[in-house]
Amino acid sequence: MTSIKEKYNKTVVAEMKKQFAFKNDLVVPKIEKVVLNAGIGKFVKDSALVKDVFNTLKMISGQKPVMTKSKKSIAGFKTREGLEIGIKVTLRGKRKWDFLERLVGAAIPRVRDFQGIKISAVDDKGNLNIGIKDHLIFPEISPEQVKTNFSFQVNVATTAENQEQGLALFRGLGFPIEKKVSK
Repeated sequence: MTSIKEKYNKTVVAEMKKQFAFKNDLVVPKIEKVVLNAGIGKFVKDSALVKDVFNTLKMISGQKPVMTKSKKSIAGFKTREGLEIGIKVTLRGKRKWDFLERLVGAAIPRVRDFQGIKISAVDDKGNLNIGIKDHLIFPEISPEQVKTNFSFQVNVATTAENQEQGLALFRGLGFPIEKKVSK
């Protein structure tokens, strides 16, 4: 079984060079980084739940997350400037490839009633944005030890110039992207 990184280096680069008439391997789009974001606005008052979300993201990513602060006060959301309202992790290098391997190979197949990643999840710059509704789909998480369920966002940033190149990259890597245009 080949890893996603090996698959990229051996097959995806050659296929994309042929498909888009790239003259050089370095022009072929590649994955720059993977960012995991979790909003903790509803857990702010309970520090134990915030710590639980922090430790869970640490377990999923294999890297220590960073707390993000609000940039301005919003009365409707009961947030004040400088209040810690999010947790994020940026993965690069080996951890990026390891996370993508687990996301595509283990986590996404565990999503209930999964129909494929929508084409609209790849933006005009070729980046993939997926919302994970339940963090329990990752095999590292033991359901017995979970105090609360939370959702988070996975952003896969690429060097693709447009959506077409991004879709070709993700399909080549084995991401389960829909075949037809979603309505």
